[in-house]
Amino acid sequence: MERISSMNDHERWMEEAIREAAKAEALREVPIGAVIVKDGQIIGRGHNLRETSLDPTAHAEMIAIREASESLGAWRLLDCTLYVTLEPCPMCAGAIVQSRVKTVVYGTPDPKAGCAGTLMNLIQEDRFNHRAELIDGVLRERCAALLTDFFRKLRGKAAAAAADSAES
Repeated sequence: MERISSMNDHERWMEEAIREAAKAEALREVPIGAVIVKDGQIIGRGHNLRETSLDPTAHAEMIAIREASESLGAWRLLDCTLYVTLEPCPMCAGAIVQSRVKTVVYGTPDPKAGCAGTLMNLIQEDRFNHRAELIDGVLRERCAALLTDFFRKLRGKAAAAAADSAES
């Protein structure tokens, strides 16, 4: 019974992360979203803003971590859960460890940069002084579809532009 309730909560919060990803997509950013939850409340939100802000550190998780830290008035995000649509990269995994996030829940793996188990697992590295609990695959198909659809549209626009310039 506890597991079912927990999964429903995870899906509920991942839906919020998906809403953040949609905000990124509306800005023509790669649609990745994150929320940080503590005691049943969202205390931090973020979506990808690398292109918009010209900032390579403007990943959804980094923005959500900053906002959550401001909300709590502390850099330690103890007893917090981070929900993110895509498996964290090395930079974000490092920030998760440094901020002491208790649990990380992600939607879909990242075969190119995933550091929560795909390429390596920095979030649970024994040599660090903090390890987070990991839960993967929550709303995986929906999270994966966000990215697949975004890049399919992008490739379609690029192909159309190339065809237009070839006709000119």
